[in-house]
Amino acid sequence: MPYQDINATLSEQSVQEIKEAVAKIQKNLPFLITLNATERRRLFKMGDKRLVFVQTSLHAAQSNRNILPASFDLDGFTNDCRLAATLTEVEMSLSQLAEQVDDTLLAVGSEAMASSLTVYDYVKTAAKKTPGLKGIAEQLGTLFRAMRSKPTPSAVQGTSVAS
Repeated sequence: MPYQDINATLSEQSVQEIKEAVAKIQKNLPFLITLNATERRRLFKMGDKRLVFVQTSLHAAQSNRNILPASFDLDGFTNDCRLAATLTEVEMSLSQLAEQVDDTLLAVGSEAMASSLTVYDYVKTAAKKTPGLKGIAEQLGTLFRAMRSKPTPSAVQGTSVAS
Protein backbone atom coordinates (compact mmCIF):
# COMPACT_ATOMS: atom_id res chain seq x y z
CA MET A 1 0.00 0.00 0.00
CA PRO A 2 1.48 3.37 -0.98
CA TYR A 3 2.34 5.84 1.75
CA GLN A 4 -0.37 8.31 2.68
CA ASP A 5 -0.51 10.89 5.42
CA ILE A 6 -0.48 9.21 8.79
CA ASN A 7 -3.17 10.36 11.15
CA ALA A 8 -2.83 8.22 14.25
CA THR A 9 -2.23 8.47 17.96
CA LEU A 10 -0.84 6.17 20.61
CA SER A 11 -2.53 6.26 23.98
CA GLU A 12 -0.47 6.19 27.14
CA GLN A 13 -1.97 2.76 27.82
CA SER A 14 -0.85 1.49 24.39
CA VAL A 15 2.65 2.85 24.92
CA GLN A 16 2.80 1.17 28.31
CA GLU A 17 1.59 -2.14 26.82
CA ILE A 18 4.23 -1.91 24.07
CA LYS A 19 6.95 -1.27 26.64
CA GLU A 20 5.68 -4.22 28.70
CA ALA A 21 5.73 -6.43 25.59
CA VAL A 22 9.33 -5.41 24.89
CA ALA A 23 10.21 -6.09 28.53
CA LYS A 24 8.58 -9.51 28.21
CA ILE A 25 10.66 -10.24 25.11
CA GLN A 26 13.80 -9.20 26.98
CA LYS A 27 12.79 -11.38 29.93
CA ASN A 28 12.49 -14.35 27.55
CA LEU A 29 16.00 -13.61 26.28
CA PRO A 30 17.92 -13.23 29.56
CA PHE A 31 21.20 -14.24 27.89
CA LEU A 32 21.31 -11.24 25.52
CA ILE A 33 24.53 -9.26 25.66
CA THR A 34 25.85 -5.92 24.45
CA LEU A 35 29.15 -5.85 22.59
CA ASN A 36 31.37 -2.83 22.21
CA ALA A 37 32.85 -1.91 18.83
CA THR A 38 36.15 -3.71 19.49
CA GLU A 39 34.40 -6.90 20.53
CA ARG A 40 32.18 -6.77 17.44
CA ARG A 41 35.22 -6.43 15.16
CA ARG A 42 37.06 -9.35 16.78
CA LEU A 43 34.26 -11.90 16.52
CA PHE A 44 33.70 -14.28 13.61
CA LYS A 45 30.60 -13.29 11.66
CA MET A 46 28.19 -16.06 10.69
CA GLY A 47 26.05 -14.55 7.97
CA ASP A 48 24.03 -16.32 5.30
CA LYS A 49 27.19 -17.20 3.34
CA ARG A 50 28.75 -18.99 6.30
CA LEU A 51 25.60 -20.68 7.57
CA VAL A 52 26.04 -23.68 5.28
CA PHE A 53 29.65 -24.05 6.49
CA VAL A 54 28.49 -24.08 10.11
CA GLN A 55 25.64 -26.51 9.42
CA THR A 56 27.90 -28.86 7.47
CA SER A 57 30.51 -28.70 10.25
CA LEU A 58 27.84 -29.58 12.79
CA HIS A 59 26.64 -32.57 10.75
CA ALA A 60 30.21 -33.73 10.26
CA ALA A 61 30.91 -33.46 13.99
CA GLN A 62 27.70 -35.27 14.94
CA SER A 63 28.34 -38.05 12.42
CA ASN A 64 32.02 -38.45 13.28
CA ARG A 65 32.32 -37.91 17.02
CA ASN A 66 35.33 -40.21 17.13
CA ILE A 67 37.52 -37.72 15.22
CA LEU A 68 36.95 -34.96 17.76
CA PRO A 69 39.08 -34.65 20.88
CA ALA A 70 37.35 -35.39 24.18
CA SER A 71 37.76 -31.72 25.11
CA PHE A 72 35.57 -30.60 22.19
CA ASP A 73 32.12 -29.59 23.51
CA LEU A 74 29.82 -31.05 20.84
CA ASP A 75 26.72 -30.39 22.95
CA GLY A 76 27.75 -26.74 23.29
CA PHE A 77 28.40 -26.49 19.55
CA THR A 78 25.01 -28.07 18.81
CA ASN A 79 23.31 -25.69 21.22
CA ASP A 80 25.08 -22.65 19.68
CA CYS A 81 23.89 -23.70 16.22
CA ARG A 82 20.30 -24.19 17.39
CA LEU A 83 20.28 -20.89 19.26
CA ALA A 84 21.78 -19.04 16.26
CA ALA A 85 19.03 -20.44 14.01
CA THR A 86 16.32 -19.52 16.49
CA LEU A 87 17.70 -16.03 17.11
CA THR A 88 17.91 -15.50 13.34
CA GLU A 89 14.17 -16.17 13.14
CA VAL A 90 13.45 -13.85 16.09
CA GLU A 91 15.76 -11.17 14.68
CA MET A 92 13.92 -11.27 11.35
CA SER A 93 10.58 -10.60 13.03
CA LEU A 94 12.02 -7.83 15.18
CA SER A 95 13.84 -6.29 12.20
CA GLN A 96 10.64 -6.16 10.20
CA LEU A 97 8.87 -4.44 13.09
CA ALA A 98 11.80 -2.06 13.64
CA GLU A 99 11.83 -1.20 9.93
CA GLN A 100 8.10 -0.41 10.01
CA VAL A 101 8.49 1.74 13.12
CA ASP A 102 11.48 3.51 11.53
CA ASP A 103 9.65 4.14 8.24
CA THR A 104 6.56 5.39 10.07
CA LEU A 105 8.69 7.64 12.29
CA LEU A 106 10.45 9.01 9.20
CA ALA A 107 7.12 9.74 7.49
CA VAL A 108 5.47 11.27 10.56
CA GLY A 109 8.59 13.32 11.28
CA SER A 110 8.56 14.57 7.70
CA GLU A 111 4.90 15.54 8.03
CA ALA A 112 5.65 17.37 11.29
CA MET A 113 8.63 19.18 9.71
CA ALA A 114 6.55 20.24 6.69
CA SER A 115 3.86 21.61 8.98
CA SER A 116 6.50 23.32 11.14
CA LEU A 117 7.94 25.07 8.08
CA THR A 118 4.45 26.26 7.15
CA VAL A 119 3.91 27.60 10.67
CA TYR A 120 7.32 29.30 10.56
CA ASP A 121 6.40 31.05 7.30
CA TYR A 122 3.07 32.23 8.78
CA VAL A 123 4.75 33.40 11.99
CA LYS A 124 7.39 35.35 10.03
CA THR A 125 4.69 37.03 7.94
CA ALA A 126 2.38 37.72 10.89
CA ALA A 127 5.23 39.02 13.07
CA LYS A 128 5.44 42.09 10.83
CA LYS A 129 1.96 43.22 11.94
CA THR A 130 1.03 41.17 15.01
CA PRO A 131 2.38 42.25 18.38
CA GLY A 132 4.11 39.55 20.41
CA LEU A 133 5.16 37.35 17.48
CA LYS A 134 8.52 38.95 16.74
CA GLY A 135 10.27 37.04 19.55
CA ILE A 136 8.75 33.72 18.44
CA ALA A 137 9.69 34.45 14.82
CA GLU A 138 13.28 35.18 15.89
CA GLN A 139 13.43 32.04 18.03
CA LEU A 140 12.08 29.91 15.17
CA GLY A 141 14.55 31.56 12.79
CA THR A 142 17.47 30.79 15.10
CA LEU A 143 16.33 27.17 15.48
CA PHE A 144 15.80 26.85 11.72
CA ARG A 145 19.26 28.18 10.89
CA ALA A 146 20.85 25.92 13.55
CA MET A 147 19.24 22.77 12.13
CA ARG A 148 20.35 23.66 8.60
CA SER A 149 23.98 24.36 9.49
CA LYS A 150 26.38 21.46 9.46
CA PRO A 151 28.56 20.85 12.52
CA THR A 152 32.26 21.49 12.12
CA PRO A 153 34.57 18.45 12.18
CA SER A 154 36.05 19.58 15.50
CA ALA A 155 32.57 19.77 17.03
CA VAL A 156 31.79 16.25 15.84
CA GLN A 157 35.11 14.87 17.15
CA GLY A 158 34.42 16.34 20.58
CA THR A 159 31.14 14.49 20.96
CA SER A 160 30.83 10.96 22.16
CA VAL A 161 27.92 8.63 21.67
CA ALA A 162 27.21 6.13 24.42
CA SER A 163 26.08 2.76 23.17
